[in-house]
Amino acid sequence: MDTPKTFKNLSMWQKSHAFVLEVYKITEKYPKTETFGLVSQFRRAAISIPANIAEGYRRNSKAEKLRFFNIAQASLEECRYYILLSDDLNFINDEENASLSILIEEASKTLNGYCAKLSEDIRS
Repeated sequence: MDTPKTFKNLSMWQKSHAFVLEVYKITEKYPKTETFGLVSQFRRAAISIPANIAEGYRRNSKAEKLRFFNIAQASLEECRYYILLSDDLNFINDEENASLSILIEEASKTLNGYCAKLSEDIRS
């Protein structure tokens, strides 16, 4: 596995960062009563995805890297719920739901693929 020069070169980081930017843009329109509720939780969970990828990138062992990337996966799943909840509460429209869902799925696929490869390398 070729090591990129910086975490910013990782496709999984790029895709998760794009998701964070979209979360920020869309949650700007949530009701003000949700500023310290759903908006805060959604943003924190979203930020946790690329932040843990960045932190894990610099870990020395593959097991340590995988631990941080697994935390990113958990935060990603938390965000999936926040998309569902936002839709159920009518805080987002169909277009925003689709945008968030596409971005999170792209981030998930790349992150899961990277984790699978790391797990395989650790087992070998």
